[in-house]
Amino acid sequence: MGCGRVGATLAQSLENYGHSIAIIDQNAEAFRRLSPDFGGKKVTGLGFDRDTLGHAGIEEAYAFAAVSDGDNSNIVAARVVRETFGVENVVARIYDPRRAEIYQRLGISTVATVRWTADQVLRRMLPMGATDEYRDPSGQIRLCQVDIHAGWYGRSIRTIDEATGAKSAFVTRYGDGLIVSPDTILQENDILHVLVHTDDAPTMERVLTHAPKLEN
Repeated sequence: MGCGRVGATLAQSLENYGHSIAIIDQNAEAFRRLSPDFGGKKVTGLGFDRDTLGHAGIEEAYAFAAVSDGDNSNIVAARVVRETFGVENVVARIYDPRRAEIYQRLGISTVATVRWTADQVLRRMLPMGATDEYRDPSGQIRLCQVDIHAGWYGRSIRTIDEATGAKSAFVTRYGDGLIVSPDTILQENDILHVLVHTDDAPTMERVLTHAPKLEN
């Protein structure tokens, strides 16, 4: 739902991956953002209207994304699709980060556009400790990008995980992703991505942003 820049890009990408797509927008002119060879269904109407959703084929849908420019429309559409039509894979774009957190707790995956953008800008400006890259729908598990003290360079992932109680997932090294093993050695300029329980995140951040304790 929503054929703005995000919706049009998402629809084209999904079609390129071989999926069958239906895209809904209340303004038929919005479909001009799609490539001329777009083969999916274009449905004009409100994305939370049951008849419109039915015309788009919601009863056969595997997933639904609500990415219009209105928080209310996105969350209403997401709830209708999930609760009325039983589609399990539903995501809504929400500009208000406080509301996004509420709907995450209700089990509706959200992308909080403003917070994500602000976090990404800040990360490129200042050391931030730990910045969320993903949270599971319950909000209990976080995937974080972590700023680390230089003293951790040259140490193994096993040592880092034992010190933090978290689970290192991968590093970004010279622009490439690398899935780590316990024996992987953290190198200078590596960007570390860590899976951690929300309750343990402050401890993990405190440990990694300070020099390692001297070993006896």
